[in-house]
Amino acid sequence: MVFKRLLGSLGLGGPTVDTVPDPFAALPGGTLGGQVHLKGGAADFTVEHVTLELIARVEAEHEHGESDGVVVFESFTVAGGFRLAAGEERDLPFAVTLPWETPVTELHGQSLGVVLGLRTELGIAAAKDKGDLDPVAVRPLPVQEAVLEAFGQLGFGFRSADLELGHIRGTGQRLPFYQEIELTPPAAYAHRVEEIEVTFLAGPDAVEVVLEADRRGGPFSDGHDAVGRHTVAHADVPHRNWNAEVEGWIRHLVEYRAGHDGGLGGDLGGARYADKGHGARRGPGAGAVVAAGAAGLAVGVVGGLVAAEVVDEVGDFFEGDDDEGDEA
Repeated sequence: MVFKRLLGSLGLGGPTVDTVPDPFAALPGGTLGGQVHLKGGAADFTVEHVTLELIARVEAEHEHGESDGVVVFESFTVAGGFRLAAGEERDLPFAVTLPWETPVTELHGQSLGVVLGLRTELGIAAAKDKGDLDPVAVRPLPVQEAVLEAFGQLGFGFRSADLELGHIRGTGQRLPFYQEIELTPPAAYAHRVEEIEVTFLAGPDAVEVVLEADRRGGPFSDGHDAVGRHTVAHADVPHRNWNAEVEGWIRHLVEYRAGHDGGLGGDLGGARYADKGHGARRGPGAGAVVAAGAAGLAVGVVGGLVAAEVVDEVGDFFEGDDDEGDEA
């Protein structure tokens, strides 16, 4: 995407910028590469800096309901301090490291509906502009993929994925938001839970897996949430029976009983259970419930209805990036 608005207010033809990330999906904690293509304007300019910002669309809960917003969660200065001649074309390669907690945007190559973008800021002589917003694709780490595959093998289906503003208490979370992947239960658990939300908080050595079950109430009791937290080292991925592991996590969630004080604190079966510390969000998000396939969680239904809605939603966000850049 290209913007040509940088120095318009000065009556001069400003440079244009086109940032092109590498076409393949990156990994959390991995490298995102690409090229920043610059083209000089009607005059020579000194470029003070070329900065890339990672942005995410997040949901925030408040007393009046929910609202969406954009959060900048990392920035990188990839070049600067050079003269760009009139009409000159210059390519600036970049390779930046994504935060470990960067959300996953796709599974098996299909969009989950999470909006991540790379925005380019060009600074010239005390003037700067935020523009050129490009989508960023992130695939799951081996731990994340193993856990999601196990849920799929156990019959869980994908409902939606979103980013929530806030922190989960008792975790090592670093970003100002976290990702929730909402899954629908198979028949074996449908009478006990309405859905399970999965959050991954990755780090260089391990991944915290936070599970929240929206448990159904009975004839004499109200429904409530149960939360479990598990830590899995990256090196352990090939050495575990993931179907059995995840099934144990689920069983503890649906069978756990709150203590006398009504809280969810304590240990059970090696898992830590605690209050997740945020308001619950319920109901389908990016489309209808999606069934699980034999190879794991499937994103899409017959005819690709859900996948198409997700793609449209993400595409609309990036098509409207010019206005959002002006307001940032």
